[in-house]
Amino acid sequence: MHHTDNPDHSLNRRNALLAAGLTAGSLALAGKSAVAAKPVASERRFKLGLNMSTIRGQELNAASEIDIAGKAGYESIEPWFRKINAYTEAGGKLSELKKRIDNHGLEVNSAIGFAKWIVNDDDRRKDGLEEAKRDMDTIAQLGGTRIAAPPAGVGKDEVISLDDAADRYRALLELGDEMGVVPQIEMWGGNKTIGTVEKAIYIAVRSGNPKACFLGDVYHTYKGRSSFEAIKMLGPHALQTYHMNDYPADPPVETINDSHRVFPGDGIAPMSQILNNFKAVGAYPALHLELFNKEYWAMDALECARLGLQKMKDAIAKAEADG
Repeated sequence: MHHTDNPDHSLNRRNALLAAGLTAGSLALAGKSAVAAKPVASERRFKLGLNMSTIRGQELNAASEIDIAGKAGYESIEPWFRKINAYTEAGGKLSELKKRIDNHGLEVNSAIGFAKWIVNDDDRRKDGLEEAKRDMDTIAQLGGTRIAAPPAGVGKDEVISLDDAADRYRALLELGDEMGVVPQIEMWGGNKTIGTVEKAIYIAVRSGNPKACFLGDVYHTYKGRSSFEAIKMLGPHALQTYHMNDYPADPPVETINDSHRVFPGDGIAPMSQILNNFKAVGAYPALHLELFNKEYWAMDALECARLGLQKMKDAIAKAEADG
């Protein structure tokens, strides 16, 4: 468990988890009639978060980005380590960011970094794990418990087998066990190493670590030409965070890139299918709006964040209506 300044909160959380475990056990013993019982309503909904890439172009500092997310009404944030590090290098303190996060009632569900944990070169990989350790320490101080683990730093002609990738993800997870932070295997659509949902899931399963989980993304699933039906093969443990966005019909999949991502519902992604597939397996991951659209970066940051939140809420309502 990560460090916390509030031991009472940790105790209450442990008690709540124990109670939840006892409840689940009681239901299991109660017989066939208990199968239809549902978790409490608060557990069966999507928590909506803001990945700070969505307002990156407005060039705010880390503290201002947190304020935008809070004022816009998000429940969760997914900051970038580059922005946090720039804030501390300029004299800001992590404790100040933590206080701001708490004052807004926000949760740090995940964070984005690019540690080179997966590369073949031993020295670069060692340095990558050191960077990951610093990232984990940083996010733990902000109250966070997860980070993204993408295939960062892999050379253009570098070939990494899936089994080697799984071994290296296991090492990263073991580091996470020490730090109280869970690295989530992230795919980048079209990437030679982890470019599809199925490769990411293979690596997670092959790692053999019980904390292994998958950080999915609407755009990357499309770009990697994977199926959104793969969600039905997963469950709540694997699906803790998911990047929400949409993509237009043009440019086509061959040439589309991150900058073409649009708000959920403004493209051609099967949004209702995606959301209802989560529900079908009882998974309600934190949905984080992750966009890199220059048109949105030209907007007022708060206006952009509010519009994005409303678009996510509309998509969820439509999925509910579509059944």
